[in-house]
Amino acid sequence: MPRIWIVVTALMLQGVVAHGQQMERAAVDDGEIEYEVQGSGEPVLLIHGAHIADAFAPLMDQSALEDYQLIRYRRRGYAGSAPAGGPPEDFLRQAAADAAALLDHLDIDRAHIAGHSSGGVIGLQLAMDHPDRVGSLMLLEPALMTVPSGEQFGEKLQPSFDYYEAGDPTAAVDSFMTVVAGDQWRDFASASMPGAVEQANADAATFFELEAPAVMAWRRDEAVLDAFDRPVLYLWGSESGKVIGVEAAYREGRDLVKDWFPQTHEHHIENINHALQMQDAQAVAEGMAAFLRANSLP
Repeated sequence: MPRIWIVVTALMLQGVVAHGQQMERAAVDDGEIEYEVQGSGEPVLLIHGAHIADAFAPLMDQSALEDYQLIRYRRRGYAGSAPAGGPPEDFLRQAAADAAALLDHLDIDRAHIAGHSSGGVIGLQLAMDHPDRVGSLMLLEPALMTVPSGEQFGEKLQPSFDYYEAGDPTAAVDSFMTVVAGDQWRDFASASMPGAVEQANADAATFFELEAPAVMAWRRDEAVLDAFDRPVLYLWGSESGKVIGVEAAYREGRDLVKDWFPQTHEHHIENINHALQMQDAQAVAEGMAAFLRANSLP
């Protein structure tokens, strides 16, 4: 698809959720972010990872989570939300501040926080910067690049950065997503999230210029996170990393989280990879629901 049509298609899709309804907008620092709320009950804030702004859309109508108020949003730099800017070292703190601002907008003092991939790192940053807002923390394979296999994982991703530097963001996104989610990623993304591929291509700069370097450089604040005593879930797929030989990175991420938070619960799902909720929304929803039922907000 020519680049001009990618951009036009993405612009047409901004503000529209997967099932065609208009998204709401909340004020954040220097702009607004798009969000959607479904259901009632204890609030669950869903923080998407790299490239796919609507990655949590498949969870919104899952019956296992029907007793909860699900809040998903498009982070700064994605789709019709405010553009991302500033140096990479400010990116994660800004992302955490945006999440807190959305909770303020919705008059929510404390929520369950679920973050996928780099969204999991943002969830951890939120727990450091605004621990009082986090009732529990659900980490769906957070992108923890400090694990022993992190350097090997980075080498597998390097071609995507080379494509971006060469001026081909479409090839860059495809290369990255193929490594982490398999060569069928376009099929399942398009099936459950129409326009997701085109939007990912249009938003490539946010990831490659800001989000990726921020995540790679992220380190936890030991003093703050050592004091974090709310329940934690580490959710991961059996096939994550296997095709490219870096499955150890996900196990190491699990072990690192369990070392940081002894209260961590683990939920392992068969036959899915890092795409997780985009591949099997029902299984992910059921795992999250079991954890949420056992860990009500204080």
